[in-house]
Amino acid sequence: MSLKLGVPSKGRLMEQTFDWFGARGVTLKRTGSEREYAGAVEGAEGVELVLLSAGEIPRELAAGRIHLGVTGSDLVRDKLADWDRQVCELCSMGFGHADLVIAVPAAWIDVSTLDDLDAAAAAFRRCHGQRLRIATKYHRLVRDFLQANGVADYQLVDSQGATEGTVKNLTAEAIADITSSGETLKANHLKILDDALIHQSQATLFAARCADWQGASAAYRALAARLGLPETSF
Repeated sequence: MSLKLGVPSKGRLMEQTFDWFGARGVTLKRTGSEREYAGAVEGAEGVELVLLSAGEIPRELAAGRIHLGVTGSDLVRDKLADWDRQVCELCSMGFGHADLVIAVPAAWIDVSTLDDLDAAAAAFRRCHGQRLRIATKYHRLVRDFLQANGVADYQLVDSQGATEGTVKNLTAEAIADITSSGETLKANHLKILDDALIHQSQATLFAARCADWQGASAAYRALAARLGLPETSF
């Protein structure tokens, strides 16, 4: 049995993942056309490259269909309940940095903290008879964070793209999204709350705890030695 390594199938995250492995003597490359999602591994015996979207990798890890996977730490934590029981975090890879934050309209001059947001949400419900809407695709992380910080009277609105525009489009009053520089938020007249950093994400190499490691253990030990990974029993 080969060890299945899932990596992002396109874009900057794929390129940086290839570079990270290449710098450690393991070459990952696409084969065939851009539509085939086929790949090859050189420099590591018994390793099979599986190209997936970054969002699919947590699910495939949890199901044990891949042994290792590279994806954002935010995606694993949001998509998998009790994520650390399902996957093992092997190493942070030093790229793909982004902060998951809560942002509100810049015009809300009296709202700069979570306590202010809680008060604004209560006032919004009294005035409009409905809960303040927060647009996000990170439902688990945002819900747990707000609950831990005592924010009530809100509802999460699903947004799978262009989340920063939901306030301007009047489909939400606030957002929770990832940002690298904050420039897109500013361009959409939004500001980050002072104490609303939910998670600092980066590309991370994970191992699936429920995968069949019996036939892949030798390949993992050799790969771990090359990459400087822990010789962990999963």
